[in-house]
Amino acid sequence: MIKLIALSAIAVVAGVTVVLIAAATRPDIFRVERSTSIHAPAERILPLLTDLRRFNSWSPYAKKDPSMKGEYRGPASGAGAAYHFEGNKDVGKGSIEIVDASAADKLTMKLDMIEPFEGHNIVEFRLAPQEDGTRVTWSMHGPSPLIARVVGLFMNMDSMIGRDFETGLGNLKAMAERT
Repeated sequence: MIKLIALSAIAVVAGVTVVLIAAATRPDIFRVERSTSIHAPAERILPLLTDLRRFNSWSPYAKKDPSMKGEYRGPASGAGAAYHFEGNKDVGKGSIEIVDASAADKLTMKLDMIEPFEGHNIVEFRLAPQEDGTRVTWSMHGPSPLIARVVGLFMNMDSMIGRDFETGLGNLKAMAERT
């Protein structure tokens, strides 16, 4: 009986060690990026990004929790505009702030998550003119601590976050093409 317990303990320790080693070999940064073409000029799309109230009208995260609590801070739009949110398990708790909106083709935001996991990431939107409108690219990148790399062994974070980005870009496209 003691041998069985000892062998079980060794197997568990070996399994945990293998998982930790595998996670430690993964990149310590992550990047998720999705793009879409929108049949509208950048001038029509940019206000939907730089005004966080309008941003929340198409954001997939605002739709994941209709009863989410939020507070807008700073200017109505552009650099310094911020939104603190607290939602269900699908949304979490944190804040997003526009840190640079000076260019007509790029918007940079800082996303600070508190729950379900602490994270500090950069969100970017890039707008590139196309013959029939604008190509919009939504990306997020940041550090990937060990716990995130362990989770990444069992869940594809690019697919999960990317799916939300695709939904959001579809909502943004519909809204920009409607106006």
